[in-house]
Amino acid sequence: MAVLQFFPPSSPVVSARLHPVVLFSICDCYVRRPDQADRVIGTLLGTVSGGVVEIKNSYAVPHNESADQVALDVEYHRNMYMSHLKVNPKEVLVGWYSTGFGVSGGSALIHDFYVKELKDSTKDIREAQNSVPPVHLTVDTVFSNGEASIKAYMSVNLSLGDRSLAAQFQEIPLDLRMIEAERVGFDILKKTAVDKLPNDLEGMEASMERLYALIDDAYKYVDDVVEGRVNPDNDIGRFLSDTLASVPKMSPIAFDKVFNDRVQDNLALVYLSSLIRAQLGIAEKLNTAAQVL
Repeated sequence: MAVLQFFPPSSPVVSARLHPVVLFSICDCYVRRPDQADRVIGTLLGTVSGGVVEIKNSYAVPHNESADQVALDVEYHRNMYMSHLKVNPKEVLVGWYSTGFGVSGGSALIHDFYVKELKDSTKDIREAQNSVPPVHLTVDTVFSNGEASIKAYMSVNLSLGDRSLAAQFQEIPLDLRMIEAERVGFDILKKTAVDKLPNDLEGMEASMERLYALIDDAYKYVDDVVEGRVNPDNDIGRFLSDTLASVPKMSPIAFDKVFNDRVQDNLALVYLSSLIRAQLGIAEKLNTAAQVL
């Protein structure tokens, strides 16, 4: 009896890590896509170590898509890839991405193309990693489930006995590598609700509220240690001591003056930025009117 089996690649990818700059670049390319294009397709660059693909960079690849086929601009892809290698040789081809919810019908053809490109590029660039398969990343930019869905896939072979039938996409774990500031931007990006961003004063107020909450937590911890309710931690105590030592020793009046001066400087920068933006808008309209006349 023939048995239907899945055969993963010889050097399987365990998981993938995505840097936020790649995600924001994909979203930007989707916003700037041609009117007739339904989605964006592009190349993923990064590194591979211990079965983990770290996706660090990307670029969009022009394509024409019909109901039953997809035609990539291969020459553009190869020229862009060689240009990236000249700037950063350590970031190599690790896969490709497309916008949309999940894997589409033409994904297998595109994936086969990148498998061949990966084999050709690894002959001279990364001999030690030439068996690592490309990763397919999908980004749901239309918020099908109410928020942006980001998934990573690898291809596994489907065989019946000794005969290879087809390849199937299998989802792999995906880790978003973000610092706190990038996480805030991503949380705003992935929501469908269109809320205005906080202005400077609102942002400062929110920051001060978080600071008060952290100070209150530190005060409660120190009080619990002094009263014997919590065992002391030398690392936390050293961190609190270094934090207190870093605070400038100045009178409340001097601190208020420095703080107010900083606020005034920020407001002046905001005003100058708005003024420059208005001047550029007027200059653009005058230039357009002059060309029409």
